[in-house]
Amino acid sequence: MSEYLSAIEPVWNNDILPKLEEYIKIPNKSPAFDKDWKKNGYMDQALQLAVDWVKAQNIPGLKMTIDEGDDKVTPLLLVEIEGQTDQRVLMYGHFDKQPEMTGWEKDLGPWKPVMRDGKLYGRGGADDGYALFSSLCAVKTLQEHNKPIPNIILLIEFSEESGSCDLEHYVNKYKKEIGQIDLVVCLDASVGDYERFWVTTSLRGLVDVEITAQVLEEGIHSGDGSGVVPSSFRVLSMLMQRLENLETGEIHPQDLKVDIPSSRIEQAKQAGEILGEGIFNKYPIINTLKPMAAKVEDLVINRTWKTTMSYIGAQDIPSFPEAGNVLRPQSSLKLSFRLPPTLSSEKAAAFIKKTLTENPPYGARVTVTVNGHANGWHSPELSDKLANDLNDVSQKYYGEDAAYMGTGGSIPFIGMLGEMFPKAEFIVTGVLGPRSNAHGPNEFLHVPYVKKLTACVTELLEKFAA
Repeated sequence: MSEYLSAIEPVWNNDILPKLEEYIKIPNKSPAFDKDWKKNGYMDQALQLAVDWVKAQNIPGLKMTIDEGDDKVTPLLLVEIEGQTDQRVLMYGHFDKQPEMTGWEKDLGPWKPVMRDGKLYGRGGADDGYALFSSLCAVKTLQEHNKPIPNIILLIEFSEESGSCDLEHYVNKYKKEIGQIDLVVCLDASVGDYERFWVTTSLRGLVDVEITAQVLEEGIHSGDGSGVVPSSFRVLSMLMQRLENLETGEIHPQDLKVDIPSSRIEQAKQAGEILGEGIFNKYPIINTLKPMAAKVEDLVINRTWKTTMSYIGAQDIPSFPEAGNVLRPQSSLKLSFRLPPTLSSEKAAAFIKKTLTENPPYGARVTVTVNGHANGWHSPELSDKLANDLNDVSQKYYGEDAAYMGTGGSIPFIGMLGEMFPKAEFIVTGVLGPRSNAHGPNEFLHVPYVKKLTACVTELLEKFAA
């Protein structure tokens, strides 16, 4: 065991894991999922937990800015640590959570921390409450080993799961404190497996849409009206086919596609060789389900460089006990579009809205609301030195070379930073591997993996300062 990992293990066991368990108990859902977040006070409770822990570390040269926001703006925690070199490293994480979700296993729950088989279950531990603790653990470990560190700026936001709606406000407000960044370390991404250090090379953009199709002023007897009045749900289905091939799931309009860089296609092939069927089997699939493509590299490309549409919510459709024989006046769906990293989310949102509202079937009344959109991110090429450093730490702590792959999710902050600091290098990684199930039931933090990840980050900071 390396010197750093030996020092990090007891910190995780005795200090960080108990605090993460406290954090998991707090139902601090992101504002998009808790309209009364300020009144409920859970966000403030989570902020206080973070502040108390940071203070307890007694890290030399640390300055902490606590911005509590207001009734409409979520808090921000900004930590600055003076280094011994000129470089500036921005480390990032978030402290808000997705909603509960159904389907948790017996004895598990979103606000119930449970340690089982080396995994800490509960909402928000892996996505990504651990980032605050892991980041400062890495810095403190270097200080205790008398190693020089770069200047550290740690930014913890509280609205990431709502599309980082408050982040631009804070980045502008604290532009002076953030300064010119040389390296960004983000610990909010997914990984292909738990056997190596994974580097995220791209993030998809996002558009959230609500659509309603109305055909009647009030419901009517289905036996009387069907065959005369079109179903509002069928109108929605017809509109969906303007975007999606129902047989393949492919989004077919060219306005929602981009040219995929050859380097990313090659990395998708390499990731596919590493993961094999694991790219599909990592999900809690039923045993008869088949993947959406035959080749593994195509599955990697599908989830990282192609637009996809997910049906994430429905309204105006009664549950079975309340469903009478009625032709309903309207149907509503909530859609989540994931966009290629280099596609403008603003243009995509405008195209989607226009496509779904123009010339509606049967003259139905169709309304589309874009709740939000965020651009994706395409990583600049890594320097040879950083690529070698990533490989070295992966070999040292996992015994395997580092691996590279795009991530299907979105981290709006990274796209924002990419525009602000075009010359900065990026290490975007995380702990969300197979079955960790962020946003879903049974989310867990893989504890052995995160300890090694913390050691990797520690060593990477040392190498960067050198």
